Amino acid sequence: MNKRNVFSSPSLAKVLKSCRHGKTVVFTNGCFDLVHAGHLKVLEWAKRQGDLLVVGLNSDASVRKLKGPRRPILPLADRAALLAALKPVDFVTSFSEETPQRLIRLLRPDILVKGGDWAADSIVGREFVKKVVRVPLMKGRSTTGIISTIAKRYGAPPSKKK
Repeated sequence: MNKRNVFSSPSLAKVLKSCRHGKTVVFTNGCFDLVHAGHLKVLEWAKRQGDLLVVGLNSDASVRKLKGPRRPILPLADRAALLAALKPVDFVTSFSEETPQRLIRLLRPDILVKGGDWAADSIVGREFVKKVVRVPLMKGRSTTGIISTIAKRYGAPPSKKK
């Protein structure tokens, strides 16, 4: 697992301070549970907006608050490793709150990228960045949809024989 670009938020703030000179820092965030093509499109699109892409990742407890007690499917360490290995991603950090507002205020990215399903006036952290960009979503791509498809196709696992 490549952990070179996975940081705690205070450590990442220090790293960004030392390497951002003349570079545009882009931030996006999410649960990124069961990474799929829609996620990759958002990350590639976000990376094209600047020089350094930072991904804020909801902690496991934060995902449970947002998505329910059966999520996340993959634990934080696995989700962080998968994101860190993707070409568009420069840095990964996590946050435990329901929103990344504290993290965005700490990191002060130049650009904040969110999916097109977010109304511009409801995007958390918009007051701490120079620009907010909304990414068009890929129709039919969602983690909830993937989980639903798996459940429909495979149902409950067979019970163990005694």
